[in-house]
Amino acid sequence: MEIETRIQDFVIREATASDVPLIRSFICELADYEKLSHEMAATDEMLEEALFGHRKVAEVILGYYHGEPVSFAVFFHNFSTFLGRPGIYLEDLYVKPDMRKKGFGRVMLSYLARLACERKCGRFEWSVLDWNEPALKFYRAIGAKPMDEWTMQRLTGDSLKKLADEF
Repeated sequence: MEIETRIQDFVIREATASDVPLIRSFICELADYEKLSHEMAATDEMLEEALFGHRKVAEVILGYYHGEPVSFAVFFHNFSTFLGRPGIYLEDLYVKPDMRKKGFGRVMLSYLARLACERKCGRFEWSVLDWNEPALKFYRAIGAKPMDEWTMQRLTGDSLKKLADEF
């Protein structure tokens, strides 16, 4: 589904399997921006299976300006036991550097907020790197609140495997 936005010539559409190379290129650009290229391991095949395979685990929207891809967002549903409702977790939002400060990021977030409301979600949340001042300032401006009392925990690699092997 393609949706015209309030910014002239900016269109948001849901990604399809044929968009996997574009999605991967956006992920690589984001990894460079976040100084995390050394962690980028996703292949086109992995993304196609995860996003469009038998058991889809995430969704992607793409933003186009004058017909050119300028932004993307990856998101998925989580669940709040306290609210008894699903939520949307935004894994990644990226706007090409030369396209920033034109309102595209805000429109992408607005689209996802509307989607969360339509899907009867109780919340819409994401994480941001603590050094990313432009993003932090932007998120405060739209009313997002930091969850200071929560600290994200993560298991990966050997630690994940070690815990899994205990079962």
